[in-house]
Amino acid sequence: MIAQVIVDIAAKQTDRIFEYHIPESISDVEIGSRVFVPFGPRKLQGFVVGISKTSNYPGKLKDLLVVVDEMPPLTPELVKLSKYMAKNVYSYRISILKTMLPRVMRANYRKILTPISKSAQKLALFKGDPVDLNNLTDNKKIALARKLLRNNEAKVEYLVENKAKKKTENQYLLTESREEYQKILNSVRRNALKQRRILTDIIENYDSYPRMQDELEKTAKITTTDLTQAVKKNWLKKAAVEVYRNPLAGFDNKKKAVTVTLNEEQEAAVDQINDSVQKQVSKTYLLEGITGSGKTEVYLHAISKTLDHGRNALMLVPEISLTPQMVSQVKSRFGDKVAVLHSSLSTGELYDEWRRIRRGEIRVVVGTRSAVFAPIKNLGLIVIDEEHESSYKQEDNPRYHARNVALWRSDFNNCPLVLGSATPSLYSRARAQKGIYHLLKLTKRANNKNLPQVNLIDLKHAEFAGDQFDLSTDLVNAIKDRLSKNEQVILMLNRRGFANFMLCRECGYVMKCPNCDLSLTMHKDTHEMQCHYCGYTAPIPEKCPNCQSDKIRFLGTGTQKVQEELEQLMPNAKILRMDVDTTRRKGSYKKILDKFGNHEADILLGTQMIAKGLDFPNVTLVGVVNADTGLWVPDYNAAERTFELLTQVAGRAGRAEKAGEVIIQTYNPEHYAIELAQTQDYERFYAYEMQMRHAGNYPPYYYTVLISIASKKEQNAAREAFKIKRKLASSLHSNTIILGPTPSAISRLKNQYYYQILVKYKKEDNLNDLLHQIQNSAQEIKKYGLNVYIDNEPERMI
Repeated sequence: MIAQVIVDIAAKQTDRIFEYHIPESISDVEIGSRVFVPFGPRKLQGFVVGISKTSNYPGKLKDLLVVVDEMPPLTPELVKLSKYMAKNVYSYRISILKTMLPRVMRANYRKILTPISKSAQKLALFKGDPVDLNNLTDNKKIALARKLLRNNEAKVEYLVENKAKKKTENQYLLTESREEYQKILNSVRRNALKQRRILTDIIENYDSYPRMQDELEKTAKITTTDLTQAVKKNWLKKAAVEVYRNPLAGFDNKKKAVTVTLNEEQEAAVDQINDSVQKQVSKTYLLEGITGSGKTEVYLHAISKTLDHGRNALMLVPEISLTPQMVSQVKSRFGDKVAVLHSSLSTGELYDEWRRIRRGEIRVVVGTRSAVFAPIKNLGLIVIDEEHESSYKQEDNPRYHARNVALWRSDFNNCPLVLGSATPSLYSRARAQKGIYHLLKLTKRANNKNLPQVNLIDLKHAEFAGDQFDLSTDLVNAIKDRLSKNEQVILMLNRRGFANFMLCRECGYVMKCPNCDLSLTMHKDTHEMQCHYCGYTAPIPEKCPNCQSDKIRFLGTGTQKVQEELEQLMPNAKILRMDVDTTRRKGSYKKILDKFGNHEADILLGTQMIAKGLDFPNVTLVGVVNADTGLWVPDYNAAERTFELLTQVAGRAGRAEKAGEVIIQTYNPEHYAIELAQTQDYERFYAYEMQMRHAGNYPPYYYTVLISIASKKEQNAAREAFKIKRKLASSLHSNTIILGPTPSAISRLKNQYYYQILVKYKKEDNLNDLLHQIQNSAQEIKKYGLNVYIDNEPERMI
């Protein structure tokens, strides 16, 4: 038999199938298997994408070396999906296959220098062992290694290592009958207390064995030393058994699932989804429901019915911050048959969750974008919550959109896909209007309460509390009023840090990142100026680095500065801040949300991660510190993003019995995105924004492709960009719009200058092939320091 393998080299020359003979000694090769294969002088990881009986290769095929996993990590479905994606996201297939796996399952390659001659074997360099060239840093040793290789006194061997490791714990088994243990106990002297304790425990708990070491240490107070002695005496036998790491340990709450009675709209939505599950139809539903309308209950009821039909479910959420609350709800409803996949899990936890899913031990998977690749079989339902969110689009290679992957899996599994949102993306809403998606509407809150009242504060005419010009007196008074009633407040400012930039009033110098065309942001808690793009940091200056003047000011605002101002204005208020800086540690999202949910804090201040999906019954006021942060970004969908964010965050108020209020501070109260967010009128916004898109020839009226060219030398990036533009112009229809090339809005990032070309088209049969040609050509110009990136249907164009 012959294995068709994609090898672990992302390059044009290797982006094809290589064939390997499967030796008789290897019997467990399947489609989706991860294997090690010889490739030239090296050994590489690869993925089996097909198995055949014959080959057209005229020579002798090399033997496949080893199968890595006891069960193929990828299903045949995911292997087929990788082929489809390679055609549409302009990425090499191996990059897609590796993206589908947890990062711990990606191979680790080592170059080992091994002595050949006897004289080389005696050198101090080796000390009796081969040398890992990846770890060799001493220049003299590097020179010696090169000399040995030139003289054929040493050779390089390429090792590929599997980083994925199972977790094992010690288990203890019995070796004798209960009667025999009683005899042994009778023969042990009275003062051998430890020996008598372990023998007594064995006799009393005989039927509970085998038992885990952790359990014996905790319940029976038997130490590791005691157990070691018992094994030496052959009273017990020790064995290492595999155990799963449990990322849901913190979710083992004792709350029982609450049975919720659906209203008529919810019931109608569940019935239609269930009908498609039952008939195994790949239908796409757009569930458009106002904030608080009970979309989550529709998901949970639909999942429950899917499980009743003997099929499994996959549910995606946009942010890790949403995962704790969603997982709590799903786990309370469906118990231990739930797995969670997101980037905040440890590598071991991700590996174990992946294997539980792959082994068929899981019925429901909940996770963020990458969970769309979960190897779950027998899929009966896919749900994407907050489907409008841009986080479902991966910004680097491979640039896939989770919605498109879910659509493919929906077709493959003959199951419905539910896209849910209070503010659907214009793309999805337009498809629903055309009848491609089936529109389901929830027009009222599940508890029959009214939407919160939304008030706009025009910052051009507002009075400010404090001296920072961030919080108006109206907003501060409203916060104090809510806190006096023992109610809670959510405040959003979609900008982290303390100040946006440092300005010298003497010479006008602005402190910039040396790697990017951006000013550095001040972070007061870490005493650093930070670049939010490349991670560069520098100490906060006391004087201007340019003219040494002490007349420097830190201007702009961020969540840190607002927190400091709140602490000054309301010293007794307990404040939690939730942004990238406070959620770096594992489990930090859940800790912050649990604290706020338990009313251990009065105010939750954060960036957009607090704007959606959160449900706190005691929150009666939501404040938006500055609604304009994303409004004037040079991107075609800036108004859509602003409307979505404001509508979503407004929906966090008044979700239970107490009435809610929303205060939005803005310098642009007359802008249609902000005006319509005040009334939460999605339909009017959709109609108006579609007119704007039509006038500007933007999605969803046109398809788009963004081609970015990067180089350390700006003229090289520009030259290659114009070369690509000429190729496109000569091959595409005259009614296709080609914009650029122009420098990107942020022209330099991580020491690379960026030029970009935007292609807008309605129908271009040749474009896919043309873009693949450009992708392949990009491989050849990499050696000149040029990089070309192709983004199909980009979420951002800056």
